[in-house]
Amino acid sequence: MSDTPQPDRPWLFRTYAGHSTAAASNALYRGNLAKGQTGLSVAFDLPTQTGYDSDHVLARGEVGKVGVPIAHLGDMRTLFDGIPLEQMNTSMTINATAPWLLALYIAVAEEQGVDVANLQGTVQNDIIKEYLSRGTYICPPKPSLRMITDVAAYTREHLPKWNPMNVCSYHLQEAGATPQQELAFALATAQAVLDDLQKKVDPADFPEMVGRISFFVNAGIRFVTEMCKIRAFVALWEEICRDRYGVTDPKFCRFRYGVQVNSLGLTEQQPENNVYRILLEMLAVTLSKNARARAVQLPAWNEALGLPRPWDQQWSLRMQQILAFETDLLEYDDLFDGNPAVERKVAEMIQGARDEMRQIDAMGGAVNAIEHMKSRLVESNADRIAAIESGETPVIGVNRYEVGEPSPLTSGPEAVMVADPAAEADQIARLEAWRASRDEAGVTAALEALRRAAQEGTNIMPPSIDAAKAGATTGEWGDVLRQAFGQYRGPTGVAAAPSNRVQALDDVRAKVDAVSAKLGRRLSFMVAKPGLDGHSNGAEQIAARARDCGIAITYDGIRLTPEEIVSRVAEERPHVLGLSILSGSHIPLVESLMNLMRDRGLAIPVVLGGIVPKADAERLSAEGIARIYTPKDFEINRIITDVVALAEPAEMEAK
Repeated sequence: MSDTPQPDRPWLFRTYAGHSTAAASNALYRGNLAKGQTGLSVAFDLPTQTGYDSDHVLARGEVGKVGVPIAHLGDMRTLFDGIPLEQMNTSMTINATAPWLLALYIAVAEEQGVDVANLQGTVQNDIIKEYLSRGTYICPPKPSLRMITDVAAYTREHLPKWNPMNVCSYHLQEAGATPQQELAFALATAQAVLDDLQKKVDPADFPEMVGRISFFVNAGIRFVTEMCKIRAFVALWEEICRDRYGVTDPKFCRFRYGVQVNSLGLTEQQPENNVYRILLEMLAVTLSKNARARAVQLPAWNEALGLPRPWDQQWSLRMQQILAFETDLLEYDDLFDGNPAVERKVAEMIQGARDEMRQIDAMGGAVNAIEHMKSRLVESNADRIAAIESGETPVIGVNRYEVGEPSPLTSGPEAVMVADPAAEADQIARLEAWRASRDEAGVTAALEALRRAAQEGTNIMPPSIDAAKAGATTGEWGDVLRQAFGQYRGPTGVAAAPSNRVQALDDVRAKVDAVSAKLGRRLSFMVAKPGLDGHSNGAEQIAARARDCGIAITYDGIRLTPEEIVSRVAEERPHVLGLSILSGSHIPLVESLMNLMRDRGLAIPVVLGGIVPKADAERLSAEGIARIYTPKDFEINRIITDVVALAEPAEMEAK
C-alpha cells in the first residue's frame, strides 16, 4: 500500500470568457472544457449587462466586445448548444440583469430536459458593488436589492444547489479598496442582502440560504497580505453568521468563495512579467487549506494589450492544473495555522474591517452608505496611484527596471485576438429576425405580467422566466424595470473641493494658473465616458487630479451617448475634452463623437484613454484625437500637464 497521502479535491478550474457572438463563445467554451476546464465562467457584453438590446443607441460599438451578447432565448440556446447543463457548474458574471439571465438559463435547461433542481452554479447578482466600481446598474439601490433577494428566494424553492448571489469584492479592489475596505464593504453588502432576505423566506429555511451566499474575491500581488485577507474573511463571516443571524451549523457558516486574480496589476510594459504576477496571486488563494478558494479563474498575461487568444487562456489554465496535479500542495493540512506573523496580520485586518463596518452600520447599512463607500474608494485609489508614481510601490518594468528586451510574444499581427468587426451587424440581424418570428401577443402579455410583478412587489423571477420563454428580449425586460423603478446615476466619488493631496503639484498648478490667465478664465476640462463602459476608476482619478491642480472640472459619470457629450460640450465650452473608453469600442464611439463635434463647429482638443492597439491609435490620431493614453501611461501629472499645454491659446490656435 502506498504511503502517499490522498490529496484533496482541487478547486474548480475556470476561465472567464465570452466574446463576439453566442456561436463563437460556444466554440470557445467547448474548446476550454476539452482542455480540462471544470467549470464555465460566462462573460457578457455591456448591453446584456445593462439591459439593452444590441441595436439600442447606447449599444453602438459595444456588442460582443467584453463578453457575449445575449438578447433572447435563441442566443442562450446557441451559447450552451451541445453543453449538458446538468453536468456543468456555471458561473454567470451578471448583476443588474441577473434575474433575466438566470431566467434564460432555466428556460434552456428545461429545453434540454434537465431537472432544474439539479442545476449548479452562480449568478453574481451583486448590485451594490456596481454603484461603487463597475457601473452596470439599471435601477436605484432599493429596488435592486429587492431583485437580489427575489432571485435568492426563488432559488431556495426551485434551484436548491444554485448560489443566488456572489458578493463581489473583486471590483472593489480594482477600484482602489484597501484589504480592510474590501473586507468591510463586501461583508456589509452581504448583511444588507441577508437582512432583506430574512423577510422573504421561512425562518426554518434561512440558515440554509445563508449557506448559499458565496463570495467572489480579488487576489493582488502582495500574496501574503492577500492570504491573510482571506483568513480574515473566513473568521469574520463565521462571526456574522453566528452572532448576527444565529446560524449554528458549521457548513452554513463556511466562507465559500471563488477568485479572479488581479487584472488591475497587469502591465502593458514587459507584459511577460504578468505570468509571474498571476502565479503568485494564485498562490494567495490556494496555499492555505483553511482559506482555499472553491473556484479559481486567472486572467491571461496579455489582457493589458487586448483580447486574449485561446492559447493565452490555455496558458493560464495550465498554471492551475500544474499547481493542483503536479505539486504536493493538496496533500497537506493548512501550512499557516499557528504562524504568529500570519495571526498578527489577520487580527490587524479584522480590526480594520470592523472599524469600517461600524461606520457603515451607523449610516444605516450598505445601501444607505453607497456615496460614502464610493468616495472612500476614490481616495484610496488616489493613494495607490500616487505610490506607483512616486516609486514607493515598485512595479517591475514600469517604475523600476524599465530597460528590457522586446518581447517576442507581443510581435506580429496576431499577438492579441481582435473581436470580429462583423459580429455586431450579425447580432443585430439575428435580433431583428427573432423579433419578426415570435408571437407578439404572447410577448406583450408576458411583459405586462412582468410589469405588474415589478409594481406590486411580487417575486420577479416567475414572470421573467415566462417572458424568456415567450421570446422577450433583454432590452424589453430592462425597459420594463426602467419604467417601473426609474433609472439611476450613481455617485462619481469626485468631490468638488480639492483634496489635501497636493504634494508635488506646485509646478502643474503654476502652469494651470498661467494658462488660465492667458485664457481669461479658469482652464476647464471635461472628462466623459461615452457608451456603456462602466470602468470609471481611471476617469475619476484624472478628474480628481485635474481638480487638485486647480482646473475647473466637469465629470458627469458613466453611460453617455456621443450626442449627449457633444451637447454638454456646446453648453459648458470646456477648453479640453477627455474621453475614457476601456471596453474596446473606441473606434466607433470616437468617430461618431468627432463627426458630431465637427458638425457643430466645436473645435477643441480631445484626448482619449483606453486599451488602444497601435493601429487603432494611428486611425484615431488621423480622426483628430490630440493625445492617446494607454495603461502604460501611469503618470497622471504628465497627462494633466499635456491637457494644460493643449489648452494654452497658442496651442489652440495651432489646432
